[in-house]
Amino acid sequence: MQFLYADKVFVIMGAHKSIHAGKAKLDIGVNFIHNLCSSYVLSPPRLSSSNPFSLAAGSFCFKHPELFSKSDLFDVSWHKGLHDSNLLISYRYPRPLCLGQKCLILQHSASPEIRIHGIPMNNFSHSTSRGVRLSKLSIGMDINEPSTSNWSSITGVYFKHFHFRNDGGRSISRDLDGFPVTSSGDSFDNMLVINQESRFEDANDHGFSHFSVQMQQGIPLGPNLLTFNRFKFFASKGVKLGPALFTSWLSGGSIVGPIAPHQAFAIGGPSSVRGYGEGAVGSGQSCLVSKSELAVPLNKKLTGVIFLDCGSDLRSSHKVPGNPGLRQGKPGSGYGIGYGVRFKTNSCQINVDYAINAFHQRTVYFGISNLVL
Repeated sequence: MQFLYADKVFVIMGAHKSIHAGKAKLDIGVNFIHNLCSSYVLSPPRLSSSNPFSLAAGSFCFKHPELFSKSDLFDVSWHKGLHDSNLLISYRYPRPLCLGQKCLILQHSASPEIRIHGIPMNNFSHSTSRGVRLSKLSIGMDINEPSTSNWSSITGVYFKHFHFRNDGGRSISRDLDGFPVTSSGDSFDNMLVINQESRFEDANDHGFSHFSVQMQQGIPLGPNLLTFNRFKFFASKGVKLGPALFTSWLSGGSIVGPIAPHQAFAIGGPSSVRGYGEGAVGSGQSCLVSKSELAVPLNKKLTGVIFLDCGSDLRSSHKVPGNPGLRQGKPGSGYGIGYGVRFKTNSCQINVDYAINAFHQRTVYFGISNLVL
């Protein structure tokens, strides 16, 4: 859960219920949010004042082990925000450990598309919507291969459907500047994807190491399916320096072959380069992002951090159809520097970060992680 301070005040009244019935578990949470100001960082569609549920946000989670057979797991989770939603249904059925585990997955999400088509505002500190909404549907299967030592791998086959609409719900094939938002030229793109991911993890008293590499291949089994090869990697290293912990992250990727604008790498945001809005640094066919953070414990519950984030589209924005990065004035590279605190409670960790970007714009991030319901 992440909040961005942007001249907006919310009053949140919520309720949460957890029910255990035999082996199954049901979690329901509802928040009613009252808007006290008129501006919002995403510039979303106008909410209906006559419908109180338009100001409701909530979550639903249902887990049922051994639903059809021994050692299987049926899992349903749904989240509704003010302007976005995400539904995930998965079913893991048992297999011998030597054969790996299989999981059937269906996921649908809908949200304003600001990472690629949003406009950077206030010296790139946040991004506003231009009325483009993206709906994504993914259906497929993951196979978790048996782990060997510190290595593990996952192979997946997915059918993915991307559909664009405006704020009024009407299907669109072009943005407000008249450029296509899909590769097909229609309001949607379809792709059949084979995904292969390998991970390495190691941890000891002196620190930790993590590395993962992911390859995605678009399979042209039909005339309207996208064909591409997408490569991504992520590496992190943590080193103990007395009571302090220094952590460094490096991530990047590239796409080979014709791509749709929505496939571009978006750089900027709290999980990328802090101090910038989502995608406000750049959007390109390739990217490279580095993050460094030094965490120093102040007491048993409070930790202070200083950080430096950097990111670049490696001058590949012109390779994205329509060049949305150039049209929206994104710099293509940037850095954010700042400090923050981490406060641990019995149920969650509260994060507060204060970041300054290359244009001296200041942004405060509030986050809650490791939440136990």
